[in-house]
Amino acid sequence: MTQKHPQTLVVDAPLSDAERLKGESHFLRGSIAEDLNDGLTGGFNGDNSTLIRFHGMYQQDDRDIRAERAEEKLEPRYAMMLRCRLPGGIISPQQWLKMDSFASEKTLYGSIRLTNRQTFQFHGILKKDLKTVHQLLHETGLDSIATANDVNRNVLCTSNPVESDLHAEAYEWAKKISEHLLPQTHAYAEIWLDQEKLATTDQEPILGKTYLPRKFKTTVVIPPQNDVDIYANDLNFIAISENDQLVGFNVLIGGGLSITIGDKSTHPGVAKDIGYVAKENVLAVAEAVVTTQRDWGNRSNRKNARLRYTLERVGLDVFKAEVEKRANITFESSRPFTLTDRGDRIGWVKGIDNQWHLTLFVENGRLLDYPHRPLKTGIAEIAKVHKGDFRLTANQNLIVAGVAESDKDQIEKIARDHGLMENISELRKNSMACVSFPTCPLAMAEAERFLPNFLTKVEAVMAKYDISDEYIVFRTTGCPNNCGRSLLAEIGLVGRAIGRYNLYIGGDRVGTRIPRLFRENITEDEILSEVDSLIGRWSKERDGKEAFGDFVVRAGIVKAVTDPAIDFYD
Repeated sequence: MTQKHPQTLVVDAPLSDAERLKGESHFLRGSIAEDLNDGLTGGFNGDNSTLIRFHGMYQQDDRDIRAERAEEKLEPRYAMMLRCRLPGGIISPQQWLKMDSFASEKTLYGSIRLTNRQTFQFHGILKKDLKTVHQLLHETGLDSIATANDVNRNVLCTSNPVESDLHAEAYEWAKKISEHLLPQTHAYAEIWLDQEKLATTDQEPILGKTYLPRKFKTTVVIPPQNDVDIYANDLNFIAISENDQLVGFNVLIGGGLSITIGDKSTHPGVAKDIGYVAKENVLAVAEAVVTTQRDWGNRSNRKNARLRYTLERVGLDVFKAEVEKRANITFESSRPFTLTDRGDRIGWVKGIDNQWHLTLFVENGRLLDYPHRPLKTGIAEIAKVHKGDFRLTANQNLIVAGVAESDKDQIEKIARDHGLMENISELRKNSMACVSFPTCPLAMAEAERFLPNFLTKVEAVMAKYDISDEYIVFRTTGCPNNCGRSLLAEIGLVGRAIGRYNLYIGGDRVGTRIPRLFRENITEDEILSEVDSLIGRWSKERDGKEAFGDFVVRAGIVKAVTDPAIDFYD
């Protein structure tokens, strides 16, 4: 039973098995080190297959050949996906070249996948090569600590802000938040870097012995760009400047998009504003939000364990008051800000500092050498000559940042020669898909392999109605966990089964409104038919340059979702 009272703000119910696992893990060690020497299986045994997530890895297998291997009485072809910790998405060309070589030489698929968590991941690492990759990361100043499971994950930061002089400071705060909220256990260094066990006792003053109730996501955004989708994250800091100087942040909490089909106790949610803080209080506020969620979050039902459910249970005002108490601050009223866009500014953009930034569109984030389009090699060739850095974006693209005027032509020639600067429709630039098949164990339908060809058909529909220069924020995710952030799209597809999706419409262009279910469990042809009809109406009946999501709400095709906790299923 739960009550909104400071002494009874926890769920009184049996703990989930995940809590047992964490509590018995000896601060995330388990028997991972011993398991690495087990040559009888390509995977990890028992709890270890979950514990490795805290170290930034997921155990996966190739689902395209799972049935074939089962028929041959072979275990699945296990391999690991590893996700790097890269606060703010910045990586040097020298670091990139080492990651590129590892992907080519030591992974089953040979690719690098840019994620919408503003980092990269390798797919298809065999167990025998895991120490190699962790030690390579360490040697280059990187790691994969806390990029998965019940911790604060990779901290996002606006990649290519209009006010570019604010980026350096905002990025530094993203790094500081990431470091401050990291697990303190020495397990990662012992297991993967072969460092000796410390004599001191492990402690987790922020995360606690059993870590957080569920995953936790944090962002830093510089208006007017909402390129990190702040409303989809647990904790968000919106940069506020005065006279071009960063003075503080508005704080938003409680966003998240995962649902469980058929379980109406689950729903998406948009982050809620709790006020403004001066920049010197950022770490205290971040810690207070995390520790309050640590203590009050639902450790019984993982489906209701994210921060948004805690806020609904105890009340936003009660939670805010506790954060103020723990951080020893009082929130001021939020400062005004405006969001105008959330897509990346593809192509060349000149910063206030007279440096150029080239944003390269990477469809669904997959960097691989395709016939006549050697994308992965192209990025490596740029890395060999680039004097600035790379910024990975939360829209799965890559920015060649800090290019001098004298180097601009050389960088562009390499990009064009490798198929990295082609004519891309505005629709495609504003699209996104999660990985899904063949590697994600949760996938119910195709996403990354489905979306490119489907968008070609939608582009034909846009041309049919003479609006090819327009765009719709269009996203596909292979399951209701919503890694592709479909539930903040103007048109979102959520996988239900092979070849079938739920169709959601009515989100807004800047990412503040959840779309509503329009058609359930339909095929690709049915989706295309619906999209054709909707785009046809939009092209003829819209009010001036009215965005698609706003049109379908105004026209009464769907009702706006105003409070997802109440009316998402209406």
